[in-house]
Formats: sequence, structure tokens, C-alpha cells
Amino acid sequence: MKELFASYNIDISECQIELFQKYYELLIQWNTKMNLTAITDYEEILKKHFLDSCLILKAYNNNLFFEKRIIDVGTGAGFPGIPLSILLPNTKFTLLDSLNKRIDFLSEVIKYLKLDNVEVFHGRAEDFGRNEFFREQFDFCVSRAVASLSLLLEYCSPFVKAGGKLLLYKSRRIGLEIEEAANALSLLKCSVVDNKKLADEEEFQRYVLEIKKNELTPNKYPRKAGKPKKYPL
Repeated sequence: MKELFASYNIDISECQIELFQKYYELLIQWNTKMNLTAITDYEEILKKHFLDSCLILKAYNNNLFFEKRIIDVGTGAGFPGIPLSILLPNTKFTLLDSLNKRIDFLSEVIKYLKLDNVEVFHGRAEDFGRNEFFREQFDFCVSRAVASLSLLLEYCSPFVKAGGKLLLYKSRRIGLEIEEAANALSLLKCSVVDNKKLADEEEFQRYVLEIKKNELTPNKYPRKAGKPKKYPL
């Protein structure tokens, strides 16, 4: 694991490797009773879940996130939030997911790994994005959720402070998707800063789409639960 991360210019300590090992063990154990991941091979999980979650640290210096607040929307089994929290112990992470069983799993992970910089919440992004304790309270929003850019913008941008960033994980270049999201970008007061290539192997192509939130989100967004997916901006 140390060699794998080093090959992408990401430093990892022995203590952090131990935490990842414990995370892997819990993931496999819980995966037998609920669907957390289709990938179960050890080396595949190391690369396609753990490394993949941390690849943004290849593109951005750790100091950028020092003592910042990051929310992971649609975290699923904890990706990318948990791996990032292991490598960024001085950053506060909030993980949000709509499935309560996943939150139960993540609560166990946090307890077992003794992660004091992570909190988890069960709920929908549309509801939490209107909650004053979450709306525009974060420096960054990360998400590996599979959804169109216009949908992710409405889910994620309300959480971020004006001047903050969305860092959206993608497995391919999304030039056309950016064009199709022009209306959503305008309505939600956001702009695309960069689409950084993180890995360019035949079966492991990864990018992070960097989006800046230029102004406060208009009060009408996010719309009621279910509406953004049914009627994308």
C-alpha cells in the first residue's frame, strides 16, 4: 500500500496504513450482510477505493485543507470521506448519506478507527442543504457520487461557503457534461475552474472537476427532495 500511494506521490505513514487495514476488514465484514461495494478483492479495494479517494492529494497540497471543513455528499461506504480523513487528521469531515444502514456502518468505522475528525448524518442532500447548520458552512464539498453535473451542483453547492470549492470525482473527461450544465452553473452561481487529470491508465482514468462557488446560493435551491433528479436544471 505504501508503494502504491508513493507511485502517485502521496505520502502515507505506517499508522495510517494500519487504519486503512482496519477499514478494509470492517468493509468486507459488513459487506456480507449489506451491499456496500461490488469490489471485494484486497488489491482492487486498495486502488479503486482507498487510493482513488485520496488522489486529490496528488493535485492539491495537504495544507490547502488544514483546519478546513469538508462535506462528503452521497458518501456511500465512506468514499472519499473516510480515506481522506485518515490522511488529513487536522481537517473536519462531515459525511452525508440517504441510506441509514450505511450510516450505521460508518458510525462503526469511526468508532473502531477512533477518528475524532469525522461526523456522519443520515438524510437527503436536498433537505440538509436547506438546514441552517449545514447550508454554506463548508470550505469544500467532495463527492464520488455517480450523477450528472447539473444534479451534483444542486445537491452539493448549497453546502459550500461563497468562495469555497466543489471537488467532484470523475472517471472521464466531461466536456460535454460541462456544456450541458451551463444553466445550472449560472443559476447556482458557480464556475468551472479546472478538470485535473489524476490517473491515466487504461482501466484507471481519474479526474477531479474543480468548481468555485462565486456567490451565495439563491434561496430557492436546492429544490424539494426528488425534484432535482426528476427535473434537472
